Amino acid sequence: MTQRRKLIAGNWKMNGLKAQLTEVSAIDALAAGRGDVDVALFVPATLIAAAAPLAPHMVIGGQDCHQAESGAYTGNVSAAMLVEAGARGTIVGHSERRAYQHESSADVAAKAAQAHKHGLQVVLCVGETLETREQGDDIAHAFVSDQLVASLPEGADPAWLVIAYEPVWAIGTGKVATPAQVAAMHKALRATLIKMLGEPAGNAMRILYGGSVSGDNAADLLHTDNVDGALVGGASLSAAKFAPIIAAA
Repeated sequence: MTQRRKLIAGNWKMNGLKAQLTEVSAIDALAAGRGDVDVALFVPATLIAAAAPLAPHMVIGGQDCHQAESGAYTGNVSAAMLVEAGARGTIVGHSERRAYQHESSADVAAKAAQAHKHGLQVVLCVGETLETREQGDDIAHAFVSDQLVASLPEGADPAWLVIAYEPVWAIGTGKVATPAQVAAMHKALRATLIKMLGEPAGNAMRILYGGSVSGDNAADLLHTDNVDGALVGGASLSAAKFAPIIAAA
Protein backbone atom coordinates (compact mmCIF):
# COMPACT_ATOMS: atom_id res chain seq x y z
CA MET A 1 0.00 0.00 0.00
CA THR A 2 1.33 3.43 -0.94
CA GLN A 3 2.07 5.64 2.05
CA ARG A 4 1.22 9.26 1.34
CA ARG A 5 2.23 11.95 3.80
CA LYS A 6 -0.74 13.97 5.06
CA LEU A 7 -1.04 17.64 4.03
CA ILE A 8 -3.17 20.13 5.93
CA ALA A 9 -3.55 23.32 3.91
CA GLY A 10 -5.35 26.52 4.84
CA ASN A 11 -6.88 28.93 2.33
CA TRP A 12 -7.46 32.39 3.78
CA LYS A 13 -9.29 33.57 0.66
CA MET A 14 -9.92 37.36 0.74
CA ASN A 15 -9.27 37.60 4.47
CA GLY A 16 -6.31 38.79 6.49
CA LEU A 17 -4.43 42.00 7.19
CA LYS A 18 -1.05 42.48 8.85
CA ALA A 19 -2.76 42.32 12.25
CA GLN A 20 -3.46 38.63 11.54
CA LEU A 21 0.21 37.73 11.04
CA THR A 22 0.34 36.58 14.65
CA GLU A 23 -1.89 33.70 13.52
CA VAL A 24 0.69 32.75 10.88
CA SER A 25 3.38 32.49 13.56
CA ALA A 26 1.09 30.46 15.78
CA ILE A 27 0.17 28.07 12.96
CA ASP A 28 3.85 27.66 12.08
CA ALA A 29 4.48 26.62 15.68
CA LEU A 30 1.81 23.95 15.24
CA ALA A 31 3.53 22.77 12.06
CA ALA A 32 6.88 22.60 13.86
CA GLY A 33 5.33 20.21 16.36
CA ARG A 34 4.15 17.81 13.66
CA GLY A 35 7.18 16.58 11.78
CA ASP A 36 5.09 13.80 10.24
CA VAL A 37 2.54 16.10 8.60
CA ASP A 38 2.96 18.82 5.96
CA VAL A 39 1.25 22.16 6.60
CA ALA A 40 0.62 24.96 4.09
CA LEU A 41 -1.08 28.32 4.30
CA PHE A 42 -2.36 30.13 1.20
CA VAL A 43 -2.68 33.79 2.14
CA PRO A 44 -3.67 36.92 0.19
CA ALA A 45 -0.93 38.14 -2.13
CA THR A 46 -0.55 41.26 0.02
CA LEU A 47 0.59 39.13 2.98
CA ILE A 48 2.98 36.69 1.29
CA ALA A 49 6.16 38.74 1.75
CA ALA A 50 5.39 39.40 5.41
CA ALA A 51 4.17 35.88 6.18
CA ALA A 52 6.97 33.86 4.56
CA PRO A 53 9.71 34.78 7.10
CA LEU A 54 7.32 33.84 9.93
CA ALA A 55 6.75 30.33 8.59
CA PRO A 56 9.97 28.30 8.35
CA HIS A 57 8.13 25.04 9.11
CA MET A 58 5.40 25.25 6.48
CA VAL A 59 4.67 26.37 2.93
CA ILE A 60 3.33 29.87 2.40
CA GLY A 61 1.56 30.16 -0.92
CA GLY A 62 -0.61 32.32 -3.13
CA GLN A 63 -4.24 31.63 -3.95
CA ASP A 64 -3.88 31.83 -7.73
CA CYS A 65 -1.33 32.62 -10.41
CA HIS A 66 -1.75 33.76 -14.00
CA GLN A 67 -0.88 31.43 -16.85
CA ALA A 68 1.20 34.07 -18.64
CA GLU A 69 4.77 34.94 -17.76
CA SER A 70 3.90 38.65 -17.73
CA GLY A 71 1.84 41.13 -19.71
CA ALA A 72 -1.22 43.34 -19.83
CA TYR A 73 -3.28 41.49 -17.23
CA THR A 74 -4.30 44.21 -14.80
CA GLY A 75 -4.80 42.96 -11.26
CA ASN A 76 -3.35 39.50 -11.85
CA VAL A 77 -0.27 37.98 -10.22
CA SER A 78 2.33 35.92 -12.10
CA ALA A 79 4.14 32.86 -10.80
CA ALA A 80 7.42 34.79 -10.83
CA MET A 81 5.84 37.51 -8.69
CA LEU A 82 4.67 34.91 -6.17
CA VAL A 83 8.15 33.42 -5.95
CA GLU A 84 9.77 36.84 -5.53
CA ALA A 85 7.34 37.62 -2.70
CA GLY A 86 8.40 34.45 -0.89
CA ALA A 87 5.69 31.98 -1.89
CA ARG A 88 6.55 28.32 -2.29
CA GLY A 89 3.18 27.20 -3.60
CA THR A 90 -0.14 28.25 -5.09
CA ILE A 91 -3.72 27.10 -5.47
CA VAL A 92 -5.19 26.85 -8.98
CA GLY A 93 -8.71 26.05 -10.12
CA HIS A 94 -10.55 26.84 -6.92
CA SER A 95 -14.29 26.64 -7.53
CA GLU A 96 -14.71 30.31 -6.64
CA ARG A 97 -12.35 31.29 -9.45
CA ARG A 98 -13.94 28.83 -11.86
CA ALA A 99 -17.35 30.38 -11.04
CA TYR A 100 -16.63 34.08 -10.50
CA GLN A 101 -13.73 34.52 -12.94
CA HIS A 102 -15.11 31.96 -15.42
CA GLU A 103 -11.86 29.99 -15.53
CA SER A 104 -11.91 26.90 -17.73
CA SER A 105 -10.12 23.65 -16.99
CA ALA A 106 -7.71 24.54 -19.81
CA ASP A 107 -6.91 27.77 -17.96
CA VAL A 108 -6.32 25.80 -14.78
CA ALA A 109 -3.94 23.37 -16.51
CA ALA A 110 -1.99 26.29 -17.99
CA LYS A 111 -1.75 27.98 -14.59
CA ALA A 112 -0.50 24.78 -12.96
CA ALA A 113 2.15 24.35 -15.64
CA GLN A 114 3.28 27.96 -15.28
CA ALA A 115 3.48 27.65 -11.49
CA HIS A 116 5.55 24.49 -11.78
CA LYS A 117 7.87 26.18 -14.28
CA HIS A 118 8.77 28.61 -11.50
CA GLY A 119 9.25 25.89 -8.89
CA LEU A 120 5.98 26.31 -7.01
CA GLN A 121 4.08 23.50 -5.35
CA VAL A 122 0.55 23.37 -6.78
CA VAL A 123 -2.81 22.48 -5.23
CA LEU A 124 -5.27 21.89 -8.08
CA CYS A 125 -8.95 22.01 -7.12
CA VAL A 126 -11.87 20.11 -8.63
CA GLY A 127 -15.47 19.66 -7.52
CA GLU A 128 -19.12 19.52 -8.46
CA THR A 129 -22.11 21.77 -7.80
CA LEU A 130 -25.16 20.69 -5.83
CA GLU A 131 -27.12 20.48 -9.10
CA THR A 132 -24.62 17.95 -10.47
CA ARG A 133 -24.52 15.97 -7.20
CA GLU A 134 -28.30 15.71 -7.14
CA GLN A 135 -28.20 13.97 -10.53
CA GLY A 136 -26.66 11.00 -8.76
CA ASP A 137 -23.32 9.77 -7.51
CA ASP A 138 -22.27 8.26 -10.84
CA ILE A 139 -22.92 11.55 -12.65
CA ALA A 140 -20.99 13.48 -9.99
CA HIS A 141 -18.05 11.08 -10.13
CA ALA A 142 -17.90 11.30 -13.92
CA PHE A 143 -18.15 15.09 -13.90
CA VAL A 144 -15.33 15.61 -11.39
CA SER A 145 -13.15 12.95 -13.01
CA ASP A 146 -13.58 14.63 -16.42
CA GLN A 147 -12.79 18.00 -14.83
CA LEU A 148 -9.60 16.53 -13.35
CA VAL A 149 -8.51 15.10 -16.71
CA ALA A 150 -9.08 18.46 -18.42
CA SER A 151 -7.25 20.36 -15.64
CA LEU A 152 -4.12 18.20 -15.36
CA PRO A 153 -1.05 19.94 -16.76
CA GLU A 154 1.42 18.14 -18.98
CA GLY A 155 4.03 16.43 -16.86
CA ALA A 156 1.80 16.29 -13.78
CA ASP A 157 3.81 14.71 -10.99
CA PRO A 158 3.12 14.01 -7.30
CA ALA A 159 6.48 15.62 -6.47
CA TRP A 160 4.91 19.04 -7.05
CA LEU A 161 1.18 18.58 -7.64
CA VAL A 162 -1.63 17.87 -5.16
CA ILE A 163 -5.31 17.42 -6.03
CA ALA A 164 -8.03 18.90 -3.81
CA TYR A 165 -11.60 17.66 -4.11
CA GLU A 166 -14.02 20.34 -2.93
CA PRO A 167 -17.73 19.78 -3.50
CA VAL A 168 -18.94 23.27 -4.34
CA TRP A 169 -22.10 22.71 -2.30
CA ALA A 170 -20.01 22.17 0.86
CA ILE A 171 -17.70 25.19 0.63
CA GLY A 172 -18.53 27.72 3.32
CA THR A 173 -22.04 26.34 3.70
CA GLY A 174 -21.58 24.25 6.82
CA LYS A 175 -22.63 21.22 4.76
CA VAL A 176 -20.06 18.44 4.69
CA ALA A 177 -19.91 15.44 2.38
CA THR A 178 -20.23 12.23 4.35
CA PRO A 179 -17.14 10.04 4.73
CA ALA A 180 -18.82 7.52 2.40
CA GLN A 181 -19.40 10.20 -0.27
CA VAL A 182 -15.82 11.43 0.08
CA ALA A 183 -14.39 7.91 -0.09
CA ALA A 184 -16.36 7.14 -3.25
CA MET A 185 -15.29 10.36 -4.99
CA HIS A 186 -11.65 10.00 -3.98
CA LYS A 187 -11.69 6.39 -5.20
CA ALA A 188 -12.94 7.62 -8.58
CA LEU A 189 -10.28 10.33 -8.70
CA ARG A 190 -7.56 7.85 -7.74
CA ALA A 191 -8.63 5.58 -10.60
CA THR A 192 -8.56 8.55 -12.97
CA LEU A 193 -5.07 9.55 -11.83
CA ILE A 194 -3.78 6.00 -12.31
CA LYS A 195 -5.31 5.88 -15.79
CA MET A 196 -3.78 9.24 -16.74
CA LEU A 197 -0.38 9.05 -15.05
CA GLY A 198 0.29 5.35 -14.56
CA GLU A 199 0.10 3.33 -11.37
CA PRO A 200 3.17 4.60 -9.48
CA ALA A 201 2.44 8.30 -9.98
CA GLY A 202 -1.32 7.88 -9.72
CA ASN A 203 -1.00 6.08 -6.41
CA ALA A 204 1.52 8.59 -5.07
CA MET A 205 -0.54 11.72 -5.87
CA ARG A 206 -2.12 13.20 -2.76
CA ILE A 207 -5.85 13.98 -2.84
CA LEU A 208 -7.14 16.42 -0.24
CA TYR A 209 -10.74 16.96 0.84
CA GLY A 210 -12.08 20.49 1.28
CA GLY A 211 -15.48 21.83 2.19
CA SER A 212 -16.44 23.06 5.68
CA VAL A 213 -13.67 21.06 7.36
CA SER A 214 -13.51 21.75 11.09
CA GLY A 215 -12.07 20.33 14.27
CA ASP A 216 -15.35 18.48 14.80
CA ASN A 217 -15.28 16.48 11.56
CA ALA A 218 -11.56 16.39 10.68
CA ALA A 219 -10.76 13.05 12.30
CA ASP A 220 -13.52 11.20 10.42
CA LEU A 221 -12.62 12.82 7.10
CA LEU A 222 -8.84 12.47 7.42
CA HIS A 223 -9.09 8.77 8.19
CA THR A 224 -11.26 8.05 5.16
CA ASP A 225 -9.78 5.92 2.37
CA ASN A 226 -7.77 7.92 -0.20
CA VAL A 227 -8.02 11.16 1.80
CA ASP A 228 -4.48 12.48 2.14
CA GLY A 229 -5.24 15.71 3.94
CA ALA A 230 -7.53 18.71 3.89
CA LEU A 231 -7.90 22.09 2.23
CA VAL A 232 -9.42 24.22 4.97
CA GLY A 233 -11.16 27.58 4.59
CA GLY A 234 -12.52 29.56 7.52
CA ALA A 235 -11.05 27.37 10.24
CA SER A 236 -7.52 28.12 8.99
CA LEU A 237 -7.82 31.81 9.88
CA SER A 238 -7.30 31.00 13.52
CA ALA A 239 -4.53 28.85 15.01
CA ALA A 240 -6.95 27.77 17.73
CA LYS A 241 -9.43 26.45 15.17
CA PHE A 242 -6.76 25.05 12.85
CA ALA A 243 -4.95 23.18 15.64
CA PRO A 244 -7.44 20.31 16.07
CA ILE A 245 -7.44 19.70 12.30
CA ILE A 246 -3.66 19.42 12.24
CA ALA A 247 -3.81 17.23 15.34
CA ALA A 248 -6.32 14.91 13.65
CA ALA A 249 -4.04 14.25 10.67
